[in-house]
Amino acid sequence: MTFLFFQMGNTRWAVASGNHTAVTHFFFEPFSDVLEVQVALFFLVLLMYLTTMWGNLLIITISVIDPALHSPMYFFLRNLSFLEIAYTSSTIPKFLVNSFAKDKGISFVGCAMQMYFFGLLGVTECCLLTAMAYDRYVAICHPLRYTTMISHTVCLQLSGVCWFLGVLVNVWQTTFIFTLPFCGPNMINHFFCDLLPVLKLACVDTFRNEIYIYIVAVVFVMVPFLLILVSYAWILHTNFSIPSAEGRRKTFSTCFSHLLVVTLFYVPGMVTYLIPKSIHSHNSNKFLSLFYSVMSPMMNPLIYSLRNKEVKQALRRLISRKRSF
Repeated sequence: MTFLFFQMGNTRWAVASGNHTAVTHFFFEPFSDVLEVQVALFFLVLLMYLTTMWGNLLIITISVIDPALHSPMYFFLRNLSFLEIAYTSSTIPKFLVNSFAKDKGISFVGCAMQMYFFGLLGVTECCLLTAMAYDRYVAICHPLRYTTMISHTVCLQLSGVCWFLGVLVNVWQTTFIFTLPFCGPNMINHFFCDLLPVLKLACVDTFRNEIYIYIVAVVFVMVPFLLILVSYAWILHTNFSIPSAEGRRKTFSTCFSHLLVVTLFYVPGMVTYLIPKSIHSHNSNKFLSLFYSVMSPMMNPLIYSLRNKEVKQALRRLISRKRSF
């Protein structure tokens, strides 16, 4: 089948035999038509993105170089930092490029790839945060069995399962959406190819697809979140049985960073994908998506480095080595 391409305004079409048309490019609506707002948002997001890259790379470097951080907890933290780098990079660079581009668009295939990687990394992070909660549960509730229950092999297996689920879910989900006919309009009310804004542009009834997205969100957002809550319920129960106040404080301190990261990641995601669309506007969705796309990944290394004595000590040792060198 041969296609003829033509463009009218911001809409690029491919015309096949007969009267059938298909969108070959999508375009993103800007956050604001005011230039000053666009400029301010560009530099703010750029600063947060660079901070995210630098902070997470630093966490990975420190935990790899310093032998004191070669434990299961920091194995998962390295994975989380790598995920945050990839997760942010799947959307933010394109947003920055489009901020001042005349053609704020993305190809059909590029949109599908962006949605796939964003979803893959999001589902993987949900599962990984659950694995990290399980690690803290075993460390606090079963300390004598910790080395056998959370061995290096178990860490690799848990990490592998997280990535496998992310790949499996999003291969099906992306294929399920991008095999639908898109025949216009092609203006996405978002800053990246997210599930619901793209699905809204399909030329057929998408009720079944929306139900599937909702089910996936429940299974891979709510279920991991509930498992994390159950883990911390057992941790709190064990913590209250510790006789000394100092011991209880230290025990809870090791979990607080993870709880804060979970809150920053899960709450905006649940509001976006699980609360009915009629309750919040498209603009609020965009700002929420911007929050969990760049703000949460930026905060993770700050949370873990500022509250974690082991990380701060490892950073001091790394700085001392650099000075000696």
